[in-house]
Amino acid sequence: MKKEPKAIGKVTHWYDNINVAVVQLSSKLSIGDKIKIKKGGEVFEDTVTSMQLDHKDIKLGKKGEEVAIKISNIAKDGALIFRSE
Repeated sequence: MKKEPKAIGKVTHWYDNINVAVVQLSSKLSIGDKIKIKKGGEVFEDTVTSMQLDHKDIKLGKKGEEVAIKISNIAKDGALIFRSE
């Protein structure tokens, strides 16, 4: 039986007008990482192309930080972020 992957973060807020998700990280996340965003039955994949911490561009988000990432689809509050293979 395949083990469910561990979430690396959770969406705490979604800014619809700018397609930005605020994510509370439980693991590190880097620019270029491929991620899977999952909420209920809705799942989509994306690549992290832009990330900010306190309105400053960063290349790496660390565990415990709340970062803003730009994504191409709607990510609802509470959606889980996973690393994509």
